Amino acid sequence: MAYDDTRESLIGNSVEASNQPKDKSNAVQRRRHRRNSASVDNIPEQNGTEPHLLESTKEPTFRKILIVLAAYLGVGSFGFFLLRNQLSGKKTNGLLDALYFCVVTMTTLGYGDLVPSSTLAKLLASAYVFAGMALGGLILSKAADYILEKQEVLLARAMHMNEKVGPAEIQKEVEAHKIRYKFLTSLALLLVLTVLGTVFLSVVEKFKFVDAFYCVCATMTTLGYGDESFSTTGGRIFAVFWILASTVCVAQFFFYFTEMYTENRQRSFIKWVLTRNVTCSDLEAADLDQDKVLSAAEFVVYKLQEMGKISKEDVTAILERFQNLDVDHSGTLTSSDLIQSRN
Repeated sequence: MAYDDTRESLIGNSVEASNQPKDKSNAVQRRRHRRNSASVDNIPEQNGTEPHLLESTKEPTFRKILIVLAAYLGVGSFGFFLLRNQLSGKKTNGLLDALYFCVVTMTTLGYGDLVPSSTLAKLLASAYVFAGMALGGLILSKAADYILEKQEVLLARAMHMNEKVGPAEIQKEVEAHKIRYKFLTSLALLLVLTVLGTVFLSVVEKFKFVDAFYCVCATMTTLGYGDESFSTTGGRIFAVFWILASTVCVAQFFFYFTEMYTENRQRSFIKWVLTRNVTCSDLEAADLDQDKVLSAAEFVVYKLQEMGKISKEDVTAILERFQNLDVDHSGTLTSSDLIQSRN
């Protein structure tokens, strides 16, 4: 019954629209054109203001992330600094070694160049690593998302450098291919961090090029064999920042790679659904009211179900909600229907 009411309402509106006088139809089209033109004209303004609005809302969140991360590392560093004599391995500076150990533990890298040797230190490390996996992963992923979003527009501009493309078109391009630009941005950052780490290990830690690249790969993937690691004071200062950035960047890279692959598969499937030939069995399946005539509304609902966007249960629930609001059973909703439905 709910399908019939909606179908009759949609068909009725379509018939009325087709029976309108030509001049009235043209007037409606002109109004729509003006509305669309106005919205297009406003795009540069919106795109000019939206980034500022996004920055104003995201920058405080980013600051909170940095504060929480600093507090987490600060508390951990202070604890392991107090237990510095209960850590064994290659040591440089007490406070720096504690901070370095916190970063290596939080990222589950586990080089093995510094290890807890007492019961108390082992218990603290056990608690710290679980807290780091839960809290650190969330904090660093949010921070990485923020940095990637800041770089998306710059990447889009660089890709269209030789074209006359304005800010509005750039913003549209980024929104339309958001996952693609996130993937490319994370790939670019990953390459920069790989080169930076390899050069640093070669110059400062005096590694051979192959050993430096090997250590970079083992670190970025949190493999951490431990045969190669940062052992100098300057190396560990660099490692504190570089390990955090590189491990998160790798995780983001593979995440967006998987998401982009899934999105491409979904687009291909949707394209197949929309372009494949419609058979008689499709007509029977889509004919909700079994009148052997397929309306536009029934066709849309069937295709959305085929794409997996909605289920038949979703449609039924929505139509039941509509029927409850349609107090006068006219097939349309008015303000009087809404007022009566509240009473």
